[in-house]
Amino acid sequence: MTGSELSERPRAAVVVGGGLAGTTAALALADAGLRVTLIETRPRLGGLAFSFRRGELTVDNGQHVFLRCCTAYQWFVDRIAARDLVTLQDRLDVPVLDASTMRLGRLRRAALPVPLHLAASLATYPHLSLRERATVGRAALALRALDLDDPALDDTDFASWLRDRGQSPRTIEALWDLVGVATLNATAAHASLGLAAMVFKTGLLSEAGAADIGWAAAPLGELHDDRARKALDAAGVRTMLRSRVTGIKQSAEGGWLVDAETGPGRGEQIDAGTVVMALPQRETHGLLPQGALEDPDALLGIGTAPILNVHVVYDRRVLRQPFFAALGSPVQWVFDRTESSGMTGPGQYLAVSQSAVEDEIDLPVAELRERYLPELERLLPAARGAEVTDFFVTRERTATFAPTPGVGRLRPGAATRAPGLYLAGAWTATGWPATMESAVRSGLHASREALTALGLPFENDVVRAV
Repeated sequence: MTGSELSERPRAAVVVGGGLAGTTAALALADAGLRVTLIETRPRLGGLAFSFRRGELTVDNGQHVFLRCCTAYQWFVDRIAARDLVTLQDRLDVPVLDASTMRLGRLRRAALPVPLHLAASLATYPHLSLRERATVGRAALALRALDLDDPALDDTDFASWLRDRGQSPRTIEALWDLVGVATLNATAAHASLGLAAMVFKTGLLSEAGAADIGWAAAPLGELHDDRARKALDAAGVRTMLRSRVTGIKQSAEGGWLVDAETGPGRGEQIDAGTVVMALPQRETHGLLPQGALEDPDALLGIGTAPILNVHVVYDRRVLRQPFFAALGSPVQWVFDRTESSGMTGPGQYLAVSQSAVEDEIDLPVAELRERYLPELERLLPAARGAEVTDFFVTRERTATFAPTPGVGRLRPGAATRAPGLYLAGAWTATGWPATMESAVRSGLHASREALTALGLPFENDVVRAV
């Protein structure tokens, strides 16, 4: 393609939504030479992975983790020059405390190839009987044999499949749900086999180090807002915060006109050849131009699931590990956020991350305090004499899409029926559950489709791979 031919192409792009999906799409399009405008309603970037101030603390709205197999998210971290702000385990190691027996077990990998890398850990896992441990290996091999491209997997719930392969209720609770609830935001009974199989095949049964856990060593806002905004600025992206898109329609020339409110009584219309809608599914449905999808109402069939985070600040250190998971307890996962929050002094700040908690998401703070503080004292003996200096709750009522059986057929791809219009978001058809990895992949999918339509090349292997 000659320079003159390229210059005749519509080179302006608008990305609607400044979460991970939208930021990724904006960076990828700008890297390919497009003039990109990113429009975000909030005063910050980052979507549902953000931080806020509370006294001396910089608090993440929820605990977010990634795995070594999350190659797209790690590309994003590197692209925004934030590798120094994340931590990644050298080797998977998850402390698991059974609240009924107070026995501590560990899920960790050895320096062996798949599937032997987890064999020793499972053989000594104290929360399952010898017979239950033996059945896990058979189920894992059956999972490994599944074809993730088989659409029939989307119609089956994970719990039924596990029961058919000899997994006891205890095995499902102490192993499969331990991982699945945290990654899928649903118990096995409410999760699509297709999505569950993707999680376990990719995370535990693909490469030995795939499930090593990573997390932000600084507030999420420093990554997804501060560093991301610097990367966008350096790439030449125009970022419009506190601006709301009110309409998207085709222009007479075949491009797109994007109407945005930029303040009280102020507005702007942007003419672009490419538009990426990186919004939640219901907001996308509300803005979607007529005819862009064959069945736009399918988006409304993609349900949502909440995540609750309980934040506790003690006057002393009560946990000596970065995190642990609990069984037989209301508590699911507990993370030490002291250093990353900027807290100084002798105390400790813990974040209790609770997924798939539809029955708790709207409980009053006082009731949640009565529920969780005694349980933390039971699990952490050092907390029994400690003073709680702060207790607060963050709630994301629509944190993720619900990974229920049948959701796969509702998730649209990046391309629409309208030329130049693309969709992004963790809820789109990435093959992944609603994770930061899925969000970044969706932004890469959308940018790949857009650049292909424009006849522009891809400049990195990650864009090609996803």
